[in-house]
Amino acid sequence: MSLSLAPVGEIDEYPLTREDRLDSHYFMAWERRRWLNCDMRLKGTAECRAYYFDLINISYDQSPVGTLPTDKSVLAKMLFVDPGHFEQLCRLDFGPLHRWRTVRCEGEMRLMHPMVLRTLTDAIARKEDNRAKNEAANVAKRLMRLRSTLAGYNTELAANDAAVRWIDDWLIREGCEYRSSTWIERGISNWGEHALDLRMKARGRA
Repeated sequence: MSLSLAPVGEIDEYPLTREDRLDSHYFMAWERRRWLNCDMRLKGTAECRAYYFDLINISYDQSPVGTLPTDKSVLAKMLFVDPGHFEQLCRLDFGPLHRWRTVRCEGEMRLMHPMVLRTLTDAIARKEDNRAKNEAANVAKRLMRLRSTLAGYNTELAANDAAVRWIDDWLIREGCEYRSSTWIERGISNWGEHALDLRMKARGRA
């Protein structure tokens, strides 16, 4: 059989959670050369290969992403195939569930495939990298706007990187959503008090 249920003590925990989503992705990475040369394609029947590929696509819309239910009757329903026939196909060495194995997902038993997990892990890593780059770009733009605004009050203050970042952090901590002149002036005032406090402490250590 291509699907085996491991003893409970040997079942791995699936590394992705229900919070890991790729809802904005309408495509999946497919390693074409690996597929063309893998045993599943070379030794599986055309019917099994078709169901195998369908199940991979279905797993991308499951929760957690990349997993499938363990109930074969449910899987047969997802594939629009007779449950008895699907059960027979799964007994083949290269059946529709070839290399799918049981894992624990937040207390629930599900099926996972190492190739699917690998492509999902890469996709999520790229998503996190893009989000980090976007956040860094947004911070840079926000600081630039704040620096430009501060220059209208005090050019030396606007040239002070520490002051600009401190005022930006203060505005965020205070929950300021619209950086009006009133908020900016309050930020400048609080920075002045903070800078004075730092100078006093430095003198005390001298």
